[in-house]
Amino acid sequence: MTSEHIDLVVVGAGIIGLATAHQYLSQCPEKSVVVLERESDLALHQTGRNSGVLHSGIYYAPGSMKAELAVAGRSAMVKFCEAREIDHEICGKVIVATRNDEIERLRALRARADHNGLDAELISSARLKEIEPNCVGIEALHIPSTGIVSYAEVCKALVVEIENRGGAVRYGSQAVTIEESSEGARVSTSKGELVAGLVVNCAGLRSDQVAKMVGAAEGHRIVPFRGEYFELVPERRDLVRGLIYPVPDPSFPFLGVHLTRMIDGSVHAGPNAVLAMAREGYRWRDVELSQVLEHLGNRGLWKLAGKYWRTGAGEIWRSVSKAAFVKALQRLVPDIAAKDLEVSPAGVRAQAMDAGGELLDDFSLTEAPNSLHVLNAPSPAATASLEIAAQIVRMIETRNS
Repeated sequence: MTSEHIDLVVVGAGIIGLATAHQYLSQCPEKSVVVLERESDLALHQTGRNSGVLHSGIYYAPGSMKAELAVAGRSAMVKFCEAREIDHEICGKVIVATRNDEIERLRALRARADHNGLDAELISSARLKEIEPNCVGIEALHIPSTGIVSYAEVCKALVVEIENRGGAVRYGSQAVTIEESSEGARVSTSKGELVAGLVVNCAGLRSDQVAKMVGAAEGHRIVPFRGEYFELVPERRDLVRGLIYPVPDPSFPFLGVHLTRMIDGSVHAGPNAVLAMAREGYRWRDVELSQVLEHLGNRGLWKLAGKYWRTGAGEIWRSVSKAAFVKALQRLVPDIAAKDLEVSPAGVRAQAMDAGGELLDDFSLTEAPNSLHVLNAPSPAATASLEIAAQIVRMIETRNS
């Protein structure tokens, strides 16, 4: 069987995969690039099912990839959108303390903003009312550089430019096996075979499965967490002007339910964080037997459940009880009522766990002889995607030098 020879094959047409193909063709226009996407369209999973936030980088440990790439990536993404007239808005964000025991954590975030080179201001409850009239809090942190965008629209622009530069995005084309050898990486897909000089794995929810094909997973595995959303009915959207977040709970590795005005004018509430029973487990009834068995055999997951059982139980309760979800939102905006919310599509976060059973906090990339693998890229990966892509291309250049 004749194999097609391609310089770079990217697995996954989410925002990181497309940004990588775009960046590579920008720097190496003479090279051939193919993006493989198992679905029928682009950005159907993490990229297209999120809050659409241009993150500032305030939450992330100074010196971490997340901190550095989010700060640089937000700026790069804004410039990208401006140049292509993609709708976006720098609307700012408030992180709100509603209890006295949150004040110290809020001020620690203010110090972290300094470390990460961000403009952030501690504000009084009166100033908070000026920014978000319907929000209550005893103190807040205002981050003016945070914004909103549709990452699916960014992906559409990336595809146009990839194709204009001679690259191709192939939908319904799943990477089934990858075999590395001295001649490159032989990629068997559901639609034929390719021989790639290099493969970049940006498969998101299935990135660990792709990495395992060439022994590059390093014991990492993806643990899918579903994030469920409501949205305000149109006549109540005026309750929220921009982005309203709680002070993060240090007993749980997620940010907590928050309120986000989207670029289309809708206002989303959420997400919570519930263990999903399928990689694409967007509903409770989405159950994949292989994923259930993987969860049951994952000692690290049992360890995580033991550590966070109380907070995790609260997340599950908010999943099955709309009243509990509303109560969490009312801490921030008391005027929200159950009748003001309608169900919005859920997302699934591809959260990597290492061989020791710990959730990876930072982005993670691994390498094999003919491949690079993005093994942990949850939020703020969409914000940072252009900078993540630039780093991947630098790694490719280093390999070729």
